[in-house]
Amino acid sequence: MRTTAELVGATLADLGVAQAFGVVGSGNFVVTNALRAGGVPYVAARHECGATVMADAYARMSDRLAAATLHQGCGLTNAMTGITEAAKSRTPLLVVTADTAGAAVTANFRIDQDAAVRAVGAVAERVHAPESAVADTVRAYRTAVHERRTVVLSLPLDVQAAPAVPAPVRLPDAPRPVRPHADGVAALAEALRQARRPVFVAGRGARHAGAELRALADAAGALLATSAVAHGLFADSPWSVGISGGFASPRTASLVAGADLVVGWGCALNRWTTRRGELLGGTVAQVDLDPAAFGAHNRVDLGVVGDVAQTARDVLGVLGGSAQDGYRTSPVGAVRLRDEPFDDRSTSDRIDPRTLSVRLDDLLPADRVVAVDSGNFMGYPSAYLSVPDQYGFCFTQAFQSIGLGLATAVGAALARPDRTTVAALGDGGFLMGIAELETVTRLGIPMVVVVYDDAAYGAEIHHFGADADLTTVTFPDTDLAAIARGFGATGVTVRTTADLDAVTTWCDGPRDRPLVIDAKITNDGGSWWLAEAFR
Repeated sequence: MRTTAELVGATLADLGVAQAFGVVGSGNFVVTNALRAGGVPYVAARHECGATVMADAYARMSDRLAAATLHQGCGLTNAMTGITEAAKSRTPLLVVTADTAGAAVTANFRIDQDAAVRAVGAVAERVHAPESAVADTVRAYRTAVHERRTVVLSLPLDVQAAPAVPAPVRLPDAPRPVRPHADGVAALAEALRQARRPVFVAGRGARHAGAELRALADAAGALLATSAVAHGLFADSPWSVGISGGFASPRTASLVAGADLVVGWGCALNRWTTRRGELLGGTVAQVDLDPAAFGAHNRVDLGVVGDVAQTARDVLGVLGGSAQDGYRTSPVGAVRLRDEPFDDRSTSDRIDPRTLSVRLDDLLPADRVVAVDSGNFMGYPSAYLSVPDQYGFCFTQAFQSIGLGLATAVGAALARPDRTTVAALGDGGFLMGIAELETVTRLGIPMVVVVYDDAAYGAEIHHFGADADLTTVTFPDTDLAAIARGFGATGVTVRTTADLDAVTTWCDGPRDRPLVIDAKITNDGGSWWLAEAFR
């Protein structure tokens, strides 16, 4: 007789979970195997946080629902940082976790799982009884997919073991896109008519609306920028100025600051994207599904509630076929940081991170996915490594935790196997998440892992200054390439540009194992973007 755990796994497979990740323990063994039996591909991670981050990245890069499966109690708490990142990012994600039985009040694994989940901003759901198992599972699925939420579905052990009560699985209808009110559409259209230097800044909520925003920008004469998480959305537009905010080139920052109208499309317009509001000198408009987003970080003069694509279409309809030059009076020219001259500070045994990044941009395949960890180094791969589109950049930074980058790269690689995945990490984050290097080699992912290795937690060095006692955040040099070889990867140490010939060798094939580059970088005294953030 089939158990409720088996029914839940089969239901999730029927609903269309595209990929599952996890660490299997006794509490999630049955439901995980039921998912697999239903045809859902499964990847065994080496840590629960890694599994959840992989699922998050897979969902972002594929626009399909992913799941993570966890053991009760400690399995869930191990995954909490990844769950928090996904929840803050509004990633549609389903975390399926066991829970202790209702009567097991003294069980070692027992915690208040629902309270823990709600505390980090995720949605707590549970399978309450065998009779409601299908309905509970469908409800969790609907909340994840249709409300773009991270949902944690708890499966108590006694309910899991009970005989299944079959019920039909009815896939809920997708909601219609939220159409903006006519008054808001008219007001935004008029603001665009009056603007002479409009700039669009697209965020996570606009990644599905690139074509609509381009069409409207053409009519309004607007320049196109993105927040970091939407990097690549306008990569092939001659009117794209790249990432707005801390990772921007001086040219981009000047153009955004000079706008008389900035429209944030599905974009929080937070301190990172606007340099604490300093780039918002003119009128500010914001389009978002959530009215609470308006003014949450900076002043907003006009807020329009609506789906980004639908709003852009409606505003274009009001503007009609007329087009204005707006901010497009002359080509925007070079807006990439790699095109800005710099004083190369490389030495005989340390490479300037800018020199490293520019050279990697030239050497690595252009059809790529760049996954970036958090840390002082993160501006270099974000600003210097080009990406082909919005599915070429995976930025799990909503919680600003280091150590998530390698797991992010695994999820991104599985979502986009047609591209070369580049994991950009600091040495601290690499060592913190190194367990998943075994996952990379076991799966045979042809990934390039670039470690910007300054043997320190560089952000803290800059934050506290050279006069502080920094012995707690600086470390002896470590042979990370040798460690990588121990995991079965190809490991190389890079101190000069000549050492990067190893990248060409790897790219030429057979790419049968990941390449880990231990890049010994010069001390930048605190990266430019961090200096701006701490100013």
